[in-house]
Amino acid sequence: MNAPLPGLAERVFAQFLVLEQQARAADTLDRLAYSLVNDAQPLFAYRHAALLIAGKVRALTGVSQVEPNAPFVAFVERACAQLERQGQLAEPRAIAADGLAGQEREDWRTLSAAQVYWLPLKNRRQQVFGGLWIAREQPWSEAEQALLRPLGETYGHAWLALQPREPWRLRWPRKRMVLAGLAALLVLLMPVRQSVLAPAEVVPLGGRVVASPLDGVLAEFLVKPNQLVKTGDLLVRFDATALKAQADVAERTLGVAEAELKASSQRAFSDAESSARIDLLAARVEQKRAERDYARDLLARTELRAERDGIAVFADAERWTGKPVQTGEQLMKVADPAQAELRIELPVGDAIALEPGAEVALFLDSDPLHRYHATLQRAAYEAQPTPDGQLAYRLDAAFDGAPPRIGLRGTAKLFGQRAPLAVYLLRRPLAALRQTLGF
Repeated sequence: MNAPLPGLAERVFAQFLVLEQQARAADTLDRLAYSLVNDAQPLFAYRHAALLIAGKVRALTGVSQVEPNAPFVAFVERACAQLERQGQLAEPRAIAADGLAGQEREDWRTLSAAQVYWLPLKNRRQQVFGGLWIAREQPWSEAEQALLRPLGETYGHAWLALQPREPWRLRWPRKRMVLAGLAALLVLLMPVRQSVLAPAEVVPLGGRVVASPLDGVLAEFLVKPNQLVKTGDLLVRFDATALKAQADVAERTLGVAEAELKASSQRAFSDAESSARIDLLAARVEQKRAERDYARDLLARTELRAERDGIAVFADAERWTGKPVQTGEQLMKVADPAQAELRIELPVGDAIALEPGAEVALFLDSDPLHRYHATLQRAAYEAQPTPDGQLAYRLDAAFDGAPPRIGLRGTAKLFGQRAPLAVYLLRRPLAALRQTLGF
Protein backbone atom coordinates (compact mmCIF):
# COMPACT_ATOMS: atom_id res chain seq x y z
CA MET A 1 0.00 0.00 0.00
CA ASN A 2 1.47 3.35 -1.07
CA ALA A 3 1.69 6.32 1.37
CA PRO A 4 -0.33 9.41 0.37
CA LEU A 5 1.65 12.30 -1.14
CA PRO A 6 2.01 15.33 1.18
CA GLY A 7 -0.11 18.31 0.31
CA LEU A 8 0.83 22.01 0.24
CA ALA A 9 -0.03 22.56 3.90
CA GLU A 10 2.22 19.72 5.00
CA ARG A 11 5.13 21.03 2.94
CA VAL A 12 4.70 24.55 4.28
CA PHE A 13 4.53 23.31 7.86
CA ALA A 14 7.64 21.18 7.30
CA GLN A 15 9.53 24.21 5.98
CA PHE A 16 8.34 26.19 9.00
CA LEU A 17 9.75 23.54 11.36
CA VAL A 18 13.05 23.59 9.47
CA LEU A 19 13.25 27.38 9.93
CA GLU A 20 12.78 27.01 13.67
CA GLN A 21 15.41 24.27 13.78
CA GLN A 22 17.91 26.37 11.81
CA ALA A 23 17.40 29.35 14.11
CA ARG A 24 18.01 27.29 17.24
CA ALA A 25 21.00 25.55 15.67
CA ALA A 26 22.93 28.82 15.15
CA ASP A 27 25.88 29.01 17.58
CA THR A 28 26.88 32.66 17.05
CA LEU A 29 24.98 35.91 16.66
CA ASP A 30 26.39 36.51 13.19
CA ARG A 31 25.20 33.11 11.95
CA LEU A 32 21.82 33.63 13.57
CA ALA A 33 21.46 37.09 12.01
CA TYR A 34 22.31 35.65 8.58
CA SER A 35 19.74 32.88 9.10
CA LEU A 36 16.97 35.29 10.14
CA VAL A 37 17.16 37.39 6.98
CA ASN A 38 17.87 34.65 4.42
CA ASP A 39 16.47 31.23 5.40
CA ALA A 40 12.77 32.18 5.25
CA GLN A 41 13.00 33.69 1.76
CA PRO A 42 11.96 30.48 -0.10
CA LEU A 43 8.89 30.07 2.14
CA PHE A 44 7.58 33.67 2.10
CA ALA A 45 9.04 34.83 -1.24
CA TYR A 46 10.13 38.27 0.01
CA ARG A 47 12.50 40.55 -1.87
CA HIS A 48 14.59 41.57 1.12
CA ALA A 49 14.57 41.49 4.89
CA ALA A 50 16.45 43.65 7.40
CA LEU A 51 17.22 42.63 10.96
CA LEU A 52 17.20 45.55 13.42
CA ILE A 53 18.56 45.26 16.94
CA ALA A 54 18.06 48.26 19.23
CA GLY A 55 17.17 50.44 16.25
CA LYS A 56 20.28 49.57 14.18
CA VAL A 57 20.39 47.30 11.13
CA ARG A 58 22.38 44.17 12.00
CA ALA A 59 21.87 42.05 8.85
CA LEU A 60 20.40 42.28 5.33
CA THR A 61 19.24 39.67 2.84
CA GLY A 62 22.04 38.67 0.47
CA VAL A 63 24.60 40.97 2.13
CA SER A 64 27.52 39.61 4.12
CA GLN A 65 28.62 42.95 5.58
CA VAL A 66 26.20 45.76 6.38
CA GLU A 67 27.31 49.24 5.32
CA PRO A 68 25.99 51.63 8.01
CA ASN A 69 25.80 54.59 5.60
CA ALA A 70 24.02 52.77 2.77
CA PRO A 71 20.77 54.51 1.67
CA PHE A 72 18.54 51.49 2.34
CA VAL A 73 20.05 50.94 5.80
CA ALA A 74 19.56 54.59 6.73
CA PHE A 75 15.98 54.51 5.42
CA VAL A 76 15.00 51.41 7.40
CA GLU A 77 16.48 52.82 10.61
CA ARG A 78 14.69 56.19 10.17
CA ALA A 79 11.40 54.54 9.20
CA CYS A 80 11.45 52.19 12.19
CA ALA A 81 12.32 55.05 14.53
CA GLN A 82 9.32 57.02 13.23
CA LEU A 83 7.00 54.01 13.49
CA GLU A 84 8.23 53.31 17.00
CA ARG A 85 7.28 56.83 18.07
CA GLN A 86 3.84 56.13 16.65
CA GLY A 87 3.59 52.90 18.64
CA GLN A 88 3.28 50.64 15.58
CA LEU A 89 6.19 48.26 16.30
CA ALA A 90 4.96 46.59 19.47
CA GLU A 91 3.12 43.78 17.68
CA PRO A 92 3.63 41.85 14.41
CA ARG A 93 1.70 43.56 11.65
CA ALA A 94 1.68 44.65 8.02
CA ILE A 95 2.84 48.25 7.61
CA ALA A 96 1.67 50.68 4.97
CA ALA A 97 3.71 53.55 3.55
CA ASP A 98 0.92 55.94 4.51
CA GLY A 99 2.03 55.59 8.14
CA LEU A 100 5.26 57.48 7.36
CA ALA A 101 5.65 61.17 6.74
CA GLY A 102 8.02 63.33 4.79
CA GLN A 103 11.14 61.98 3.15
CA GLU A 104 10.70 58.47 4.58
CA ARG A 105 7.54 57.94 2.51
CA GLU A 106 9.36 58.92 -0.69
CA ASP A 107 12.34 56.68 0.20
CA TRP A 108 9.95 53.77 0.77
CA ARG A 109 8.77 53.93 -2.84
CA THR A 110 12.32 54.00 -4.23
CA LEU A 111 14.24 51.76 -1.82
CA SER A 112 11.81 49.15 -0.46
CA ALA A 113 9.07 46.88 -1.75
CA ALA A 114 5.46 48.00 -1.38
CA GLN A 115 4.26 45.36 1.11
CA VAL A 116 6.18 45.32 4.42
CA TYR A 117 5.58 43.06 7.39
CA TRP A 118 7.07 43.95 10.76
CA LEU A 119 8.03 40.94 12.89
CA PRO A 120 9.13 42.10 16.36
CA LEU A 121 11.59 40.24 18.58
CA LYS A 122 10.66 40.36 22.27
CA ASN A 123 12.42 39.46 25.48
CA ARG A 124 10.99 37.54 28.43
CA ARG A 125 9.27 40.68 29.70
CA GLN A 126 7.56 41.06 26.31
CA GLN A 127 9.60 44.15 25.53
CA VAL A 128 10.67 44.69 21.92
CA PHE A 129 14.47 44.69 21.50
CA GLY A 130 14.53 44.26 17.72
CA GLY A 131 12.65 43.01 14.72
CA LEU A 132 12.56 41.99 11.07
CA TRP A 133 11.59 44.37 8.27
CA ILE A 134 10.31 41.95 5.58
CA ALA A 135 9.34 43.49 2.23
CA ARG A 136 7.85 42.06 -1.00
CA GLU A 137 5.47 43.08 -3.77
CA GLN A 138 2.52 40.76 -2.91
CA PRO A 139 0.21 41.45 0.05
CA TRP A 140 0.60 39.31 3.14
CA SER A 141 -2.10 36.66 3.56
CA GLU A 142 -3.67 35.70 6.87
CA ALA A 143 -2.04 32.25 6.68
CA GLU A 144 1.42 33.76 6.19
CA GLN A 145 0.93 36.16 9.07
CA ALA A 146 -0.21 33.26 11.24
CA LEU A 147 3.07 31.47 10.48
CA LEU A 148 5.22 34.58 11.00
CA ARG A 149 3.94 35.28 14.52
CA PRO A 150 5.25 32.05 16.14
CA LEU A 151 8.33 32.27 13.95
CA GLY A 152 9.07 35.68 15.50
CA GLU A 153 8.79 34.18 18.97
CA THR A 154 11.25 31.46 17.96
CA TYR A 155 13.68 34.02 16.53
CA GLY A 156 13.48 36.12 19.68
CA HIS A 157 14.10 33.09 21.88
CA ALA A 158 17.09 32.03 19.77
CA TRP A 159 18.59 35.54 19.92
CA LEU A 160 18.21 35.79 23.69
CA ALA A 161 19.85 32.37 24.07
CA LEU A 162 23.00 33.74 22.44
CA GLN A 163 22.77 37.28 23.87
CA PRO A 164 20.85 37.20 27.15
CA ARG A 165 21.92 40.74 28.06
CA GLU A 166 20.08 43.53 26.32
CA PRO A 167 22.02 45.86 23.98
CA TRP A 168 23.25 49.02 25.65
CA ARG A 169 20.95 51.16 23.50
CA LEU A 170 18.00 49.48 25.19
CA ARG A 171 19.56 49.50 28.64
CA TRP A 172 20.31 53.19 28.16
CA PRO A 173 17.41 54.79 26.28
CA ARG A 174 17.75 58.32 24.99
CA LYS A 175 16.03 59.93 27.96
CA ARG A 176 18.25 58.12 30.41
CA MET A 177 21.34 58.96 28.37
CA VAL A 178 20.37 62.64 28.33
CA LEU A 179 19.89 62.62 32.09
CA ALA A 180 23.22 60.83 32.57
CA GLY A 181 24.92 63.37 30.29
CA LEU A 182 23.45 66.26 32.24
CA ALA A 183 24.54 64.66 35.51
CA ALA A 184 28.06 64.16 34.14
CA LEU A 185 28.13 67.78 32.95
CA LEU A 186 27.09 69.01 36.39
CA VAL A 187 29.80 66.87 37.97
CA LEU A 188 32.41 68.25 35.54
CA LEU A 189 31.34 71.80 36.40
CA MET A 190 31.64 71.16 40.13
CA PRO A 191 34.48 73.31 41.56
CA VAL A 192 37.37 71.40 43.10
CA ARG A 193 40.73 72.46 44.44
CA GLN A 194 43.53 72.09 41.96
CA SER A 195 46.50 70.14 43.21
CA VAL A 196 49.81 68.94 41.82
CA LEU A 197 52.54 66.58 42.97
CA ALA A 198 56.23 67.46 42.92
CA PRO A 199 59.46 66.05 44.40
CA ALA A 200 60.57 67.78 47.59
CA GLU A 201 63.43 67.73 50.08
CA VAL A 202 63.81 68.90 53.68
CA VAL A 203 66.63 71.46 53.71
CA PRO A 204 68.19 73.60 56.48
CA LEU A 205 66.62 76.94 57.29
CA GLY A 206 69.21 79.69 57.75
CA GLY A 207 72.15 77.25 57.77
CA ARG A 208 75.72 78.55 57.65
CA VAL A 209 77.41 77.63 54.39
CA VAL A 210 80.91 76.18 54.71
CA ALA A 211 82.72 77.03 51.47
CA SER A 212 86.26 76.42 50.29
CA PRO A 213 88.47 79.42 51.23
CA LEU A 214 91.16 78.55 48.68
CA ASP A 215 91.99 76.46 45.63
CA GLY A 216 93.35 73.17 46.84
CA VAL A 217 92.87 69.48 47.52
CA LEU A 218 90.82 68.19 50.45
CA ALA A 219 92.90 65.94 52.65
CA GLU A 220 90.17 64.70 54.99
CA PHE A 221 86.73 65.33 56.39
CA LEU A 222 86.76 65.26 60.17
CA VAL A 223 82.96 65.05 60.56
CA LYS A 224 80.28 62.71 59.29
CA PRO A 225 76.96 63.62 57.67
CA ASN A 226 74.41 64.91 60.20
CA GLN A 227 77.01 64.91 62.99
CA LEU A 228 76.52 67.40 65.82
CA VAL A 229 79.29 69.99 65.96
CA LYS A 230 80.18 72.83 68.34
CA THR A 231 81.55 76.24 67.56
CA GLY A 232 85.27 75.94 66.81
CA ASP A 233 85.21 72.20 66.00
CA LEU A 234 87.51 71.23 63.15
CA LEU A 235 85.48 70.25 60.10
CA VAL A 236 87.75 69.95 57.06
CA ARG A 237 91.51 69.86 56.53
CA PHE A 238 93.14 70.71 53.20
CA ASP A 239 96.40 69.30 51.89
CA ALA A 240 98.91 71.90 53.21
CA THR A 241 102.19 70.52 51.79
CA ALA A 242 102.54 73.14 49.06
CA LEU A 243 101.32 75.95 51.30
CA LYS A 244 103.78 75.04 54.06
CA ALA A 245 106.62 75.10 51.56
CA GLN A 246 105.38 78.41 50.19
CA ALA A 247 105.21 79.89 53.69
CA ASP A 248 108.72 78.62 54.50
CA VAL A 249 110.14 80.08 51.29
CA ALA A 250 108.40 83.39 51.99
CA GLU A 251 109.85 83.43 55.50
CA ARG A 252 113.38 82.82 54.24
CA THR A 253 113.02 85.35 51.44
CA LEU A 254 111.92 87.92 54.00
CA GLY A 255 115.00 87.14 56.11
CA VAL A 256 117.30 87.69 53.14
CA ALA A 257 115.59 91.00 52.31
CA GLU A 258 115.91 92.18 55.92
CA ALA A 259 119.64 91.22 55.96
CA GLU A 260 120.27 93.20 52.77
CA LEU A 261 118.46 96.19 54.23
CA LYS A 262 120.47 96.00 57.44
CA ALA A 263 123.79 95.74 55.57
CA SER A 264 122.97 98.67 53.32
CA SER A 265 121.95 100.76 56.32
CA GLN A 266 125.34 100.13 57.97
CA ARG A 267 127.28 101.06 54.79
CA ALA A 268 125.20 104.14 54.14
CA PHE A 269 127.42 106.31 56.36
CA SER A 270 130.47 105.71 54.17
CA ASP A 271 128.96 104.65 50.83
CA ALA A 272 126.68 107.00 48.94
CA GLU A 273 125.46 104.20 46.63
CA SER A 274 124.33 102.09 49.61
CA SER A 275 122.51 105.12 51.02
CA ALA A 276 120.59 105.50 47.78
CA ARG A 277 119.44 101.83 47.83
CA ILE A 278 117.98 101.94 51.34
CA ASP A 279 114.50 103.02 50.20
CA LEU A 280 114.39 100.32 47.53
CA LEU A 281 115.50 97.61 49.94
CA ALA A 282 112.99 98.80 52.57
CA ALA A 283 110.20 98.53 50.03
CA ARG A 284 111.34 95.03 49.07
CA VAL A 285 111.29 94.03 52.75
CA GLU A 286 107.67 95.19 53.01
CA GLN A 287 106.81 93.24 49.88
CA LYS A 288 108.37 90.04 51.20
CA ARG A 289 106.69 90.54 54.56
CA ALA A 290 103.31 90.83 52.81
CA GLU A 291 104.03 87.65 50.84
CA ARG A 292 104.93 85.85 54.06
CA ASP A 293 101.77 87.04 55.79
CA TYR A 294 99.68 85.93 52.81
CA ALA A 295 101.34 82.52 52.82
CA ARG A 296 100.67 82.18 56.55
CA ASP A 297 97.04 83.23 56.02
CA LEU A 298 96.57 80.60 53.32
CA LEU A 299 98.17 78.02 55.57
CA ALA A 300 95.78 78.96 58.34
CA ARG A 301 92.83 78.50 55.98
CA THR A 302 93.69 74.85 55.38
CA GLU A 303 91.71 74.02 58.51
CA LEU A 304 88.02 74.94 58.49
CA ARG A 305 86.22 75.18 61.82
CA ALA A 306 82.54 75.48 62.69
CA GLU A 307 81.29 79.01 63.25
CA ARG A 308 78.11 77.93 65.04
CA ASP A 309 76.52 74.97 66.81
CA GLY A 310 74.46 72.57 64.71
CA ILE A 311 74.75 69.56 62.49
CA ALA A 312 76.98 69.10 59.46
CA VAL A 313 74.77 68.80 56.41
CA PHE A 314 76.41 67.18 53.39
CA ALA A 315 76.03 64.03 51.33
CA ASP A 316 79.21 61.99 51.43
CA ALA A 317 82.76 62.65 52.64
CA GLU A 318 84.22 60.20 50.15
CA ARG A 319 82.92 62.38 47.34
CA TRP A 320 85.22 65.22 48.45
CA THR A 321 88.26 63.52 49.94
CA GLY A 322 91.27 63.82 47.64
CA LYS A 323 89.40 65.96 45.12
CA PRO A 324 90.53 69.46 44.04
CA VAL A 325 88.12 72.30 44.87
CA GLN A 326 87.93 75.94 43.92
CA THR A 327 87.55 79.00 46.09
CA GLY A 328 83.92 79.53 47.07
CA GLU A 329 82.79 75.98 46.28
CA GLN A 330 80.26 74.80 48.88
CA LEU A 331 81.42 71.87 50.98
CA MET A 332 78.65 71.57 53.56
CA LYS A 333 76.24 73.50 55.75
CA VAL A 334 76.11 73.79 59.51
CA ALA A 335 72.47 74.14 60.49
CA ASP A 336 70.19 73.93 63.48
CA PRO A 337 68.34 70.56 63.24
CA ALA A 338 65.22 72.15 64.73
CA GLN A 339 65.04 74.73 61.93
CA ALA A 340 64.23 73.33 58.48
CA GLU A 341 62.12 74.19 55.46
CA LEU A 342 60.76 72.33 52.47
CA ARG A 343 62.29 72.82 49.04
CA ILE A 344 60.08 71.78 46.14
CA GLU A 345 61.01 71.36 42.49
CA LEU A 346 57.80 71.82 40.51
CA PRO A 347 58.16 70.67 36.87
CA VAL A 348 57.18 73.24 34.27
CA GLY A 349 54.59 70.90 32.77
CA ASP A 350 52.80 70.52 36.12
CA ALA A 351 52.84 74.18 37.12
CA ILE A 352 49.56 75.68 38.35
CA ALA A 353 48.72 79.08 39.80
CA LEU A 354 50.12 79.14 43.34
CA GLU A 355 50.16 82.06 45.74
CA PRO A 356 52.18 82.50 48.96
CA GLY A 357 50.24 80.94 51.80
CA ALA A 358 49.01 77.99 49.72
CA GLU A 359 48.61 74.68 51.55
CA VAL A 360 51.33 72.07 51.07
CA ALA A 361 51.32 68.45 52.22
CA LEU A 362 54.52 66.40 52.39
CA PHE A 363 54.68 62.60 52.21
CA LEU A 364 58.17 61.30 52.91
CA ASP A 365 59.53 58.31 51.02
CA SER A 366 60.61 56.84 54.36
CA ASP A 367 57.18 57.38 55.96
CA PRO A 368 54.53 57.64 53.23
CA LEU A 369 51.59 57.18 55.62
CA HIS A 370 52.42 60.24 57.70
CA ARG A 371 51.48 63.67 56.40
CA TYR A 372 53.43 66.83 57.21
CA HIS A 373 51.67 70.16 56.80
CA ALA A 374 53.47 73.19 55.39
CA THR A 375 52.71 76.63 53.96
CA LEU A 376 54.12 77.98 50.72
CA GLN A 377 56.44 80.93 51.32
CA ARG A 378 58.21 81.67 48.05
CA ALA A 379 57.93 80.63 44.41
CA ALA A 380 60.54 81.33 41.75
CA TYR A 381 59.45 83.16 38.60
CA GLU A 382 62.07 81.53 36.42
CA ALA A 383 62.49 77.82 35.86
CA GLN A 384 65.92 76.28 36.25
CA PRO A 385 67.30 72.88 35.18
CA THR A 386 67.28 70.20 37.86
CA PRO A 387 70.03 67.58 38.33
CA ASP A 388 68.01 65.09 36.27
CA GLY A 389 67.82 67.50 33.32
CA GLN A 390 64.25 68.79 33.71
CA LEU A 391 63.08 72.40 33.96
CA ALA A 392 61.41 73.13 37.28
CA TYR A 393 60.37 76.05 39.46
CA ARG A 394 61.88 76.21 42.92
CA LEU A 395 59.37 76.65 45.74
CA ASP A 396 60.06 77.04 49.45
CA ALA A 397 57.55 76.13 52.15
CA ALA A 398 57.62 76.48 55.94
CA PHE A 399 56.49 73.61 58.15
CA ASP A 400 53.48 74.30 60.36
CA GLY A 401 54.81 72.07 63.14
CA ALA A 402 58.00 70.28 64.06
CA PRO A 403 59.97 69.61 60.84
CA PRO A 404 61.26 66.16 59.90
CA ARG A 405 64.95 65.37 59.74
CA ILE A 406 67.01 67.46 57.37
CA GLY A 407 67.92 65.62 54.18
CA LEU A 408 64.78 63.49 53.88
CA ARG A 409 63.07 63.44 50.52
CA GLY A 410 59.51 62.76 49.48
CA THR A 411 56.57 64.01 47.45
CA ALA A 412 54.84 67.32 48.08
CA LYS A 413 51.22 67.93 47.18
CA LEU A 414 50.48 71.59 46.50
CA PHE A 415 46.93 72.91 46.59
CA GLY A 416 45.95 75.79 44.32
CA GLN A 417 42.77 77.70 43.59
CA ARG A 418 39.41 76.11 42.88
CA ALA A 419 38.50 75.28 39.29
CA PRO A 420 35.87 73.13 37.51
CA LEU A 421 36.51 69.42 37.66
CA ALA A 422 36.77 69.34 33.85
CA VAL A 423 39.70 71.78 33.96
CA TYR A 424 41.36 69.69 36.68
CA LEU A 425 41.02 66.46 34.68
CA LEU A 426 41.78 67.83 31.22
CA ARG A 427 44.52 70.35 32.08
CA ARG A 428 47.41 68.08 31.11
CA PRO A 429 45.78 66.64 27.94
CA LEU A 430 44.81 70.13 26.76
CA ALA A 431 48.33 71.42 27.42
CA ALA A 432 49.85 68.51 25.50
CA LEU A 433 47.39 69.06 22.64
CA ARG A 434 48.22 72.77 22.54
CA GLN A 435 51.95 72.02 22.42
CA THR A 436 51.43 69.43 19.69
CA LEU A 437 49.17 71.52 17.46
CA GLY A 438 50.82 74.83 18.27
CA PHE A 439 47.79 76.95 19.18
